Amino acid sequence: MKIVIDSANAEKIRQLNKYFPIDGVTTNPSIIVKEKKPFLPLLQEIRGVIGDEKELFVQAVADEAEEIVEEACGITKALAGPVLIKVPVTAEGIKAIKLLKEKGVRTLATTVYTPMSAFVAAKAGAEYVAPYVNRIDNLTGNGVQVVEDITRIFTAHRLPCKVLAASFKNVQQLHQVCLSGAHGITAAPELIQGLIEHPSVASDVQKFKEEWMEQYGKVSTDLLSVL
Repeated sequence: MKIVIDSANAEKIRQLNKYFPIDGVTTNPSIIVKEKKPFLPLLQEIRGVIGDEKELFVQAVADEAEEIVEEACGITKALAGPVLIKVPVTAEGIKAIKLLKEKGVRTLATTVYTPMSAFVAAKAGAEYVAPYVNRIDNLTGNGVQVVEDITRIFTAHRLPCKVLAASFKNVQQLHQVCLSGAHGITAAPELIQGLIEHPSVASDVQKFKEEWMEQYGKVSTDLLSVL
């Protein structure tokens, strides 16, 4: 299961990538705008942080299919490494996904709210779909159930498309999506950091060290050096 950072903040990405088993980075127009940096240089900076092997997802902002294709081709040519274009699941977006598939450009279908829109996007050639878990919940739906339904449809119909669940407000949602059969999650840096946070961890580690030092008075590397 993939862990993907949903951010355009290069420093936060750098820190997480240093410590966590990160598989890539997703961006969207809103989080890119927040950084207040030139578009292409920012993406190139992120690519430099994560290296040339991890996936970088960039969203097209055009509305018409042909313009989305033009934008997508320009982005993929300008950036090194594996780049996937995020395309909304509008009618024009589905058309664009089909055209991009023919050109060998990899895509992620975004703004997914229903299992059937995910199914159509997968049939059109999307490599990933991104159901919006928390946004679905906010619309009185069940985001985790939508993720589970999508994965069941893909499995039943042998569709190679993967589910990269998105839009989370807490770690519990990430936990539930992991159990639902999703192929990956993309989440904000603070939520990924929260995957390993628990109030008992620090006190447990401190207690272990205090008891060890009381007995031996040195860290283990110092004890090994006398052998």
